[in-house]
Amino acid sequence: MTIAVYAGSFDPVTAGHLSVVRQAARLFSHVVIIVAVNPNKQYLLSTDERMGLLREAVRKHPNVTVAATEGLIVDYARDIGASVLLRGVRGATDAQFETELARNNRVLAPELSTLFLPAEAHLAEVSSSGLKERVARGEDVSAFCPPAVAAKLRERLAPSTRSLRP
Repeated sequence: MTIAVYAGSFDPVTAGHLSVVRQAARLFSHVVIIVAVNPNKQYLLSTDERMGLLREAVRKHPNVTVAATEGLIVDYARDIGASVLLRGVRGATDAQFETELARNNRVLAPELSTLFLPAEAHLAEVSSSGLKERVARGEDVSAFCPPAVAAKLRERLAPSTRSLRP
C-alpha cells in the first residue's frame, strides 16, 4: 500500500487543492491530507474548521483522510509510513518554491519522494488568499471552492450589507 501525504495550510481549501486530491486519490492507495499548523502564522479559519471543510470536500474519496500537525511534515509522513509527499503547483513561481521545498525535504528525509501535481488548467490562478480577497470584495467564488467554503468565507469576510442610519 502506497501512502501519500498532501500538506498545506488549506486556509481555506480551494478547487485547485481538490483537483490535486482527485488526481492523488487515483494514483495512491491512501492519501492523507495534512492541515499544517504554524503557531507563528495568522489563519482566518481555525484548524478544526479547515479540517472539517476538507473532510466534507473529500468525503466521496474513501481512500482520502484528513489530519493536522504542528510538527514537520516529513516526521508525520515517516510516522504513518508514507513514501510520497504531494505538492500542488499552479505555475512557474509555485514550481520554483516547491522545488526548493522538495530539496529541503529530501535532506531531512531522503526516503520520501516528492511528486508535483498541477491543478487543472482552469484552476491555475486559484489560491486561498485570492479566494479571501474576492469574497472581501463581494465577488462570487462558487466556481473556485466547495459551497461550504464559499459560505464560511462569506460569513467571515463579506462586506456588510447593512446600511448605516442615524
